[in-house]
Amino acid sequence: MAAIGFSAKLGQAQRERLAHIDFRLWFLGEVSRADICLRFGVAPAGATRDLALYREAAPDNIAFDGRTKTYRIGASFVPLFEHSIDRVLSSLSLGFGDGIGGGESPMVPCEFPSPINRPATETLARVTRAIASKSVLRIVYFSASGGESQREILPFALVDNGLRWHIRAFDRKTSSFRDFVITRILSADRADGDVPKKGEGPDDDAQWTRVVELELVAHPDSERPELAALDYPMVDGILRIRARAALAGYVMRRWNVDCSPDHRLQGPEYSLWLRDSLALYGVESAAIAPGYVPPGQKGTARG
Repeated sequence: MAAIGFSAKLGQAQRERLAHIDFRLWFLGEVSRADICLRFGVAPAGATRDLALYREAAPDNIAFDGRTKTYRIGASFVPLFEHSIDRVLSSLSLGFGDGIGGGESPMVPCEFPSPINRPATETLARVTRAIASKSVLRIVYFSASGGESQREILPFALVDNGLRWHIRAFDRKTSSFRDFVITRILSADRADGDVPKKGEGPDDDAQWTRVVELELVAHPDSERPELAALDYPMVDGILRIRARAALAGYVMRRWNVDCSPDHRLQGPEYSLWLRDSLALYGVESAAIAPGYVPPGQKGTARG
């Protein structure tokens, strides 16, 4: 959808502020004068004018909440600006255009692998609004184990695991905290009037609040172990990282870290080895870590 028809008459700075209003309404569900002032460094009067101009252009997109002095998404919201999914994901995870020297194009030629797993923008928007407002979300979800099912979830974090985007949420169907792949959410609607219950918040997620410390070293069977020290910021031959338990397995898989206790995984892709596999003990996401086998369990390590 193209930007608002009169945008050509506006200055670049004002177009960016109106796009920011559009973005926050769609993906966070609300925007305030303070948000605009903080993001762009404008005076409150200027922010008020921007909000009035946006409201004039799209009255159904925005509704003023006098109780909180906040503008909220309208029931018939239709975005006025194009928001590419890559930019949306980058903005949500890194900040909307924040940072000195930020721009629309790279400062030097730069290429990235094209993502082939992209969530639907509208689904993402419904999910992120629920995260921002701490709301219950009713979804239809297609899982690998059970197929299609209806669930009530309380999402609280958006996660890029290197291969796909998922959300961390409390799942009322299983009474547990789980990861939900956004592309597998077939529909999502806010459960108005429903509120989180005790034990359903992020502070109650033991795998989320637990942080594990992992020591990675050059793979002992590597023909050129010195390359690992050049590729990674090692100190005394050790790369020390900290990760949430809920994400540690994804980190190990993303960087092809051999997590087997006897460094049995072979191949040039395994340039790193987890020096102490016991660091992943009790970590649920370790199930997807390359080569990891729980202590005392026999079996073939997965690569």
